[in-house]
Amino acid sequence: MASFILIFTLLFFLVVVGGTSPTVSHLGDSSEPMCYDWGESSEGPVSVLEGEAGWLSCPFFSHPSVYNYTSTQSAGHDLTWYRLPEGHDLEQPVQYSWRISRDNERLWLQPSVANDTGQYICMLSNSSSCSKSAVRLRVLRPDEVVRSSACEPPVAVPTHRTSVPFQSGFVLDCPDLQEARRRSPGETSVSWSFMCDRTPLTNYREPKGDRLQIHVMFGPFEGLYFCRVEFRRTGRVLHFTRSVNVTGVSPDSLPKQPTILLPGEDQVFPVKLNTKVSLLCRGSFPFLNSSWEIWWTVDGKTLDKLADQHHFSKSDRQERYDHGDRWEDSVLLIQDFQSEDLNREYNCSVRNDQGFETRRAQLKEEGSLPSLELGCGLGVTLVLMLLLFVFYHVFWLELLLLYRSWFGTDEQHTDDKQYDVYISYARHSEEEHFVLFTLRSVLENELKYSVCIFDRDSLPGGTITDETLGFVARSRRLLVVVSPGYASQGSQALLELQAGIDAMALGGHLRVILVQYKPVRWQGWVRELRRARVALVLVRWQGDKSKELTSRFWKRLRVELPVRRVSREEVQEEKEELGLMRMLSQNSTNSQTGLISDTSKDPQKVLNSAT
Repeated sequence: MASFILIFTLLFFLVVVGGTSPTVSHLGDSSEPMCYDWGESSEGPVSVLEGEAGWLSCPFFSHPSVYNYTSTQSAGHDLTWYRLPEGHDLEQPVQYSWRISRDNERLWLQPSVANDTGQYICMLSNSSSCSKSAVRLRVLRPDEVVRSSACEPPVAVPTHRTSVPFQSGFVLDCPDLQEARRRSPGETSVSWSFMCDRTPLTNYREPKGDRLQIHVMFGPFEGLYFCRVEFRRTGRVLHFTRSVNVTGVSPDSLPKQPTILLPGEDQVFPVKLNTKVSLLCRGSFPFLNSSWEIWWTVDGKTLDKLADQHHFSKSDRQERYDHGDRWEDSVLLIQDFQSEDLNREYNCSVRNDQGFETRRAQLKEEGSLPSLELGCGLGVTLVLMLLLFVFYHVFWLELLLLYRSWFGTDEQHTDDKQYDVYISYARHSEEEHFVLFTLRSVLENELKYSVCIFDRDSLPGGTITDETLGFVARSRRLLVVVSPGYASQGSQALLELQAGIDAMALGGHLRVILVQYKPVRWQGWVRELRRARVALVLVRWQGDKSKELTSRFWKRLRVELPVRRVSREEVQEEKEELGLMRMLSQNSTNSQTGLISDTSKDPQKVLNSAT
């Protein structure tokens, strides 16, 4: 009966130990029983650091509550270890010695060496049954161990992990310490270190016997802790090193109930018909040593219980993890959303051992803008923008003049200047003719500006320098007519230019305008003009093209000149002066005509008139 129970229990390890179907093999001759081979353990290889103590456990005894070593002994089974070295095909019995020994179901290496690497097979057999399973051993050199820093001690065994709530105490036990105590009849000693810090742990962390006491957990205490266990066996001192990764989690005093962050209480999901709709639910789960769950229901049913399961699906992902607190996202996907889906109830729920919360997702159909109307509107907008751009590029001068006429301020009401424009030019006959009969004529007669010309408005007997500086100071604009002969025939033009630049730089009440009457090479410009050309406006005269008042030259020049507003009183005075001049001219003509007619009748009157 005991053998039947043992065979039935071994079949349980078809999934637990090997994960594959057993193979049947014969040991020795045909009189020996068949042996079931369960293959290599699914838990993976065992790693041991070279020079440290290590052990192998028979995979059959990985679940002591189901199958233990004592029951096999009572059933008459023997445990035998075999070894298959690297690069060999033949299993060899393990030769026990002072370094390699067996302790119940474990095979101890005291200490391990590099040649111990290989596959180890444990066999349970009696006269009627036989089963075997394998575990692989890797003995690593210190330079083969992966470490985050070279100053950390090498550890071949995977790191243990533990979480400690902030602002609370905790006690760390060195992993596998109990195994060393079982093998050692004497005392064991444990030394602790934190990451690369070799200084003794004090204050809030200190060793208490073989354990490490953390009185109060703080953020800087997170990281890797290393424990080195030393014990004595058969007169030799053995050791092994383990690591524990300690992470801080939110304190236990904080609320631990789960909450729903999204959707909000008043949030509405806009949806479109005949499209794929995604509804996002985000739950917050404070750290708690318990299970948690987030899920969707449609009309009160989970997705796996819906009749149209193909219409709905969901995907879960972790959004954030911070010291044990996690934010989990669950996205409900609705394929080919239809109008009847608007009337269904969509609820998101979260739960852990401390509480439960659910929230409904509100949907609203999003109005679609017809593509034809949208395209036409965009097209018309682009065309209008293009026309405005072209119109401004062509008529920007006219628009600027129109703006100045509406909103510009007449400077003669805001300053005490006497002249609107002072003209500086080269004293040549050609430039002088251009200034007097073109610039002056248009500026004074057509545009109604007060113009100052030194040769015309200066009084005889005065000092040229003082009068020049005075004229420039009393003018709002200095108009410099640039030509090949400018500033080369004396100091008068240079004085005018320098006075204008100084006044512009110091007070800012005078602006200098450059009018290029004839093209001038850059080398022909005097130093003052070269400096001024960088910051000043240059208006070019283009001969016959610029004669008309509507030409670009005069528009460009008017933009730089002061805003000139002619009041109704000035217009009326000008009309009265013009009418008076016409009347005087007519009276003079009539008097001469009457005189001739009278004297033609009487020669004596003609003689008296001549006298």
